[in-house]
Amino acid sequence: MQARLVILLMLVATAFAQDRSTARSMVITRYGIVATTHVQASVAGAQILAHGGSAIDAAIAANATLGVTEPMMNGIGGDLFAIYWDAKTGKLYGLNSSGWAPQALTPAYLKARDVTSMPYAGIDTVTVPGAVAGWNALHARFGKLPWKELFQSAIFYASQGYPVPELIHGFWEGEDAPLAKDPESARVYLPNGKPPAIGQIFRNPDLAKALRLIADQGSDAYYKGDIARAILQTEQELGGPMSAGDLAEFQPEWVEPISTTYRGWTVYELPPNGQGMAALEMLNLMETKPPDPAGPLSTAELHMRIEAMKLAYADLYRYNADPRFAKVPVKGLISKEYARQRARLIDPMKANCAPLPGTPPTSDTTYLSVVDREGNIVSLIQSNYSAFGSGITVRGMGFVLQNRGALFSLDPASPNVLAPRKRPFHTIIPAFMERGDQHIGFGIMGGANQPLAHAQFVSNFVDYGMNIQQALESARFTVRSRKACELVIESRVPQAVRDQLTAMGDEFRVDREYSTAMGRGQAVLHDSSSKVNYGASDPRADGSAEPEPPPVLHSGKGSHP
Repeated sequence: MQARLVILLMLVATAFAQDRSTARSMVITRYGIVATTHVQASVAGAQILAHGGSAIDAAIAANATLGVTEPMMNGIGGDLFAIYWDAKTGKLYGLNSSGWAPQALTPAYLKARDVTSMPYAGIDTVTVPGAVAGWNALHARFGKLPWKELFQSAIFYASQGYPVPELIHGFWEGEDAPLAKDPESARVYLPNGKPPAIGQIFRNPDLAKALRLIADQGSDAYYKGDIARAILQTEQELGGPMSAGDLAEFQPEWVEPISTTYRGWTVYELPPNGQGMAALEMLNLMETKPPDPAGPLSTAELHMRIEAMKLAYADLYRYNADPRFAKVPVKGLISKEYARQRARLIDPMKANCAPLPGTPPTSDTTYLSVVDREGNIVSLIQSNYSAFGSGITVRGMGFVLQNRGALFSLDPASPNVLAPRKRPFHTIIPAFMERGDQHIGFGIMGGANQPLAHAQFVSNFVDYGMNIQQALESARFTVRSRKACELVIESRVPQAVRDQLTAMGDEFRVDREYSTAMGRGQAVLHDSSSKVNYGASDPRADGSAEPEPPPVLHSGKGSHP
């Protein structure tokens, strides 16, 4: 009897030891990892690693595949930003491959067409797509495999098709009316007149043709060749302003990442025209007080995060612009002294529903992360902006053009006012953080959600000891509109906490447990001491973190780790 009791107690103890509050485990391996929002794209990248490709090679292969399998989110008609960490040198590289406005797209041009505010969709929101040029720049500097090999999975899925997964079907389902406005978009993306069902095989042979051109002829096929001619034909048909020179003369820009420290960790973002500086300012504001010991979902901690977000976003919308056209006070905005000054505006008992920008001292999207077996890390984000971008599909090429121009202002006093060859305010931001031997590439997509989601991820990991998977999964809040006190929050945040925050003045829309409104994130971590890699993929997406197969499986050499 006593022996049975001991066995029962051991079983109960084991059950509790295995209990967990998160949906997934991290992927842990001595080889590479590719984390994306779609399983087939993650596998495509992992296969490239298995064939000796670099982290950059794998990222390009995964991104190209995502453009096929998540066409409303990203693709060769969109823009790209990336951060690359070189494990051997410890050096960080930043790439801004966001396209500029056509030379002829000006406020005067829009006024002549009786347009008084930037449209949200259509041909006049199309800026030069930067994704393919970004891939080319990254591969030229850090690629190992031949360029052509990187597109084979994407071409396969475009030509042979793939079964549409659950969440992608959900994003597709609400876009039938906008897609129907453009005959080519309807033909390509509404088979049988409607979005494909869950599990339905979707093929895009026109996109397969475009990807073969890129694979065979390089980025020139896109900016100077057959694809460029198809883009210009589409522009001409719809009365758009883009010219051959707008495409042919575009080049990505290598940039120095900007950074701040957060409780001993260094956190990096890219400089404007992206909104990464808001994530750094928000972290600086949060650092002015210790984390609440009651946890990340306590009233005090969430209130601090929400109020820090409001102040950082007020500054973001006031100052962010293309730094080639406007003076953006980045150094002042992310300084510790400025954060201490701004933090005095945070009332611990009351929500600020009308935050104003300060005066700093002067001086739909896809995200993926990759770490290869050497520890090199890519943090890459790529987007059409809104679902299916401008709603316009390039004739005969099977991809939509982005609508990033919608983020310009027509207010002449705004630093983000529309101008020829200017890059608009950009929402998509990759991120990186490190301390000692630990190096993390991470990102969480979702428009205006991104800086505040980055800050919540960093705090979850640094302040509350979560691993990267837990830090991604933990319940979050996000913005609902430009009104500071209108927020969205997941139902996993306790009702009592939501009630207390509401009493302070915030208004919440409560979404389900894992809401895509919070963005879909990925993360990889390399430990340079143990040489072990860790990967995480957000359960708010259809994706996964896929490990590179060990050498014994793909070369007949080597051994299992």
